[in-house]
Amino acid sequence: MKKTILTAALCCFALAGFAQGCCSKGYEVKAENAYTHYNVRWATGPEDAKHYTTDRLRKEYLIEKVFAPGEVNWTYTMFDRFLIGGAEPTSTPLKLTSIAPLYVDESKGNDGRNLLDNRELGIINVGGEGTVTVDGKSYSLGFQEALYVGRGAKDIVVASKNAAEPAKFYLNSACAHASFPTKKVTLKEANNIKAGKMEESNDRVIHQMIITGVAGVRTCQLQMGITELKPGSVWNTMPAHIHMRRMEAYFYYKVPEGQKILHVMGEPQETRPIWMNNEQAVISPQWSVHCAAGTSNYTFIWGMAGENLVYTDMQLAPIPTLE
Repeated sequence: MKKTILTAALCCFALAGFAQGCCSKGYEVKAENAYTHYNVRWATGPEDAKHYTTDRLRKEYLIEKVFAPGEVNWTYTMFDRFLIGGAEPTSTPLKLTSIAPLYVDESKGNDGRNLLDNRELGIINVGGEGTVTVDGKSYSLGFQEALYVGRGAKDIVVASKNAAEPAKFYLNSACAHASFPTKKVTLKEANNIKAGKMEESNDRVIHQMIITGVAGVRTCQLQMGITELKPGSVWNTMPAHIHMRRMEAYFYYKVPEGQKILHVMGEPQETRPIWMNNEQAVISPQWSVHCAAGTSNYTFIWGMAGENLVYTDMQLAPIPTLE
């Protein structure tokens, strides 16, 4: 009897260890289909976050895996119910499907459910040339070209022109109350704003791309764009700021091999660092400052959703006040 109990206890301990290993990142990654994976991140508050260890901070906010060949990877955050993802088709096109947390009726599974039944989608290509086909209409997207897809689109398929140099479609999606037309935006068509200066190590260009009023785009609440830092500059979004009426997500890329990004988050007087690698993303809550520095210059995509579409709706955190 004692041997049986001991064996059972050891089995339970082993299973618990296995489960912990499977979820060692602090969240469970689930498979929607053979190539689509997702995880869910719960919203957190500043009072809790200021007590987090480095490991816990990374578990809550860092998105380490955005791209993988032949996969679609989503992170669903409860901050404004925002979706952050990446699709990297190789030799086979990938259809963007809904995921279980978005189902209205879970008993029906994915039957008759579409990703954009109640959402809008922003896509920016950070890889080789590719195509996005929306309900039969194909849009070619080169490097750093964007596509807005409105609520109600049913069939969205992404593909790479050359599997050896695959497209990498970075994806942001927000809830939508209305449907607006699908629209492609190039860097030339974007609203390009020069900001910062070399003397302060933040000489950069902000490309407003998926924003209402830019290149004929109209959205419900989604906003996306690209910020490129000039050589010799490493600080973005300085002075830091907070969006009390919007959450934000950052995706860092074009980070040279061997270099890192130091993303800063937390309340202005309770800041915390998250070290990041190339092609990783991070969730930035409404109560958190938005800024980062790199060990080299880099580029990042910002995406936002929330109460309004006023790009300048932010609360600055003056540099002398940061702690």
